[in-house]
Amino acid sequence: MATTKRSVYFIFYILASVFLLAYLAMTIGGLHDWSGWLLMLAFTSLAVAFRGNKMLRGLSYTVIILGVVSLAMYYPQHFKTVGAFKLSALIVPLLQIIMFGMGTELSLKDFAQVLRMPKGIIVGIVCHYTLMPLIGFTVATLFHFPGEIAAGIILVGCCPSGLASNVMSYLARANLALSVSVTTVSTLLAPFLTPLLMRLLAGSFVEIHFLDMMWDITKIVIIPIAAGLIFHYLVRGKFGWLDKAMPILSMVGIALILVVITAAGRNNLLQVGVLLVIATFIHNIAGFFLGYWSARLLKFAEKDCRTIALEVGMQNAGLASGLALTMGKLATAGLAPAIFGPMMNVTGSFLSSWWHNRLPKEEMADTKEEKTDIDIARVS
Repeated sequence: MATTKRSVYFIFYILASVFLLAYLAMTIGGLHDWSGWLLMLAFTSLAVAFRGNKMLRGLSYTVIILGVVSLAMYYPQHFKTVGAFKLSALIVPLLQIIMFGMGTELSLKDFAQVLRMPKGIIVGIVCHYTLMPLIGFTVATLFHFPGEIAAGIILVGCCPSGLASNVMSYLARANLALSVSVTTVSTLLAPFLTPLLMRLLAGSFVEIHFLDMMWDITKIVIIPIAAGLIFHYLVRGKFGWLDKAMPILSMVGIALILVVITAAGRNNLLQVGVLLVIATFIHNIAGFFLGYWSARLLKFAEKDCRTIALEVGMQNAGLASGLALTMGKLATAGLAPAIFGPMMNVTGSFLSSWWHNRLPKEEMADTKEEKTDIDIARVS
């Protein structure tokens, strides 16, 4: 049975290679009408193949995202409007559904964690809301991007950490309780800190309306999370199909948001795409690096250092996209969030996989003590 499964996944690796070669041939031949579909099929086949590998399985969704985004780059006209309806109008409702899903996963016990580990949460929040905005500002300034695109990079840095950081913390053998707490508190602080930081750091690039942004974050994040929390206690568990549907709906929602943003900003992406990818990569990696070493300098346990690194480096790119839309700058300020989201999932997956195979020092010490106790017991 296992051999059959491996054979099936191997076939998808072959299909991915065939589709990729066909894509390259058509691109060289100038047959762009079909190139996008072939690239999408290559990514989709690769995503299926990755499902057969424990190390790569977590990247399947990100590879699918790359596939659908490639369609938006080749055929943007199909992802801007349906008839007279602008697809960008779906972004805020989809974000609200995603935030509602986050709320359904929370409970009052999660908020109680704040009281149990205040030092870790305070350091995580301070690092998150100082390092990432300042790195974003520095990168945007050094690369000399147009004002609105530069503001988008800073906007990513000024947003709270995302749900993906919790998943990565779990995979990295980090402190999951601390991760959930930092994500929750940073999200609740976002209506105040994100507009404030944007006004201070991005005010020279675009006009920032503090109260408008504060209300936008409240309606996109706080109200849906509160509704989800109420749902958790009143309804959750009574409709099994709904509990299973929420994560799937969230993944579909994120994919659609990224596709709509890519289609809207395609022309700008073609002009600054490579530089923006490099800038976003630097922003993301610097967040991981500085978050980790800030915690190390403060003598945190290894598990907590890993958690703070992931919480600092992984942003709520979806919220940044929604705010770019409400600012009326989806095709410019929305580009950096659209790139940052898939990228942080790739880099975060590799980092958490690397950590997963290396026990935190405190766990290694416990393992050695247990082994010593067993050896002593055997000798006795």
